[in-house]
Amino acid sequence: MSNHQKRLSVPNSWPVERKEETYTTKAGAGPHGEGGVPLLIVLRDVLGYVDSRKEARYALGQDSVLVNGTPVSEERRPIGMFDILAFREREEYYRVFPDEGGRLSLTPIDADAAGSKLGKIVGKRQVPGGDTQLTLHDGRTLVVEDDSPYSNNDSIVVSNEGEEVVAHFTYEEGALVTAVRGAHAGRIGTIDEIQVTPGSSDNNVLIEDFEGDEDFETVEEYVVVIDENFVEGGDGASGTEEEIKTEAETETETETEADADDDADDEDADDGGDDE
Repeated sequence: MSNHQKRLSVPNSWPVERKEETYTTKAGAGPHGEGGVPLLIVLRDVLGYVDSRKEARYALGQDSVLVNGTPVSEERRPIGMFDILAFREREEYYRVFPDEGGRLSLTPIDADAAGSKLGKIVGKRQVPGGDTQLTLHDGRTLVVEDDSPYSNNDSIVVSNEGEEVVAHFTYEEGALVTAVRGAHAGRIGTIDEIQVTPGSSDNNVLIEDFEGDEDFETVEEYVVVIDENFVEGGDGASGTEEEIKTEAETETETETEADADDDADDEDADDGGDDE
């Protein structure tokens, strides 16, 4: 397996500019599969908190960057959907969330909301001893009592300390959901109807858009049940959702604004000359 990652072939969820350079950082082993974004890209290319891999390693060595409540020392550690990023010294907390178009975005949250993480149940099986093991969307497993009411496609909120289930959201008609992949990624709404498809094909889900826009349809695999804290103005948010931008995008916007200011100054100078 190659140790290199070409920018042109990175997943659509990665917030990188594909034509700026040939290669970028390759994600290490960990959760989220191929969709996981290396932490280095988030720190350097997105947030701009470091300028190089060396600076990232130094910052991570101070145990000041936490992912889901655990200090991270590996700069290639994959970051993905619903992960919680905490920066102790800055007192900043973010939840990773897909935006419209499928790119990952960061939603500012408060310290209390950063103490737990949402997970979609994608597998459920019995283990020796009579307990039930739940498999979540990021590969994480959790053992619960065998009489638990959890089912596939439900969502649970798990505490970062002790792995205790603190909330459970049932996948059913009327549930608040978001699409995390596909053409409608990032859109939020309530389930209007679950259309069961015979055979091995995915079920279709009809969703009523939360903001009153046109309703949409997607497959069951792309839908995750969420709570009101994921909606703008929810109790768990300390700000509105901010799309992840690379430094190149930010610099382009800054240069555009600067050019506009220069043009305005030139026009003012010309106007002044005419008055004289």
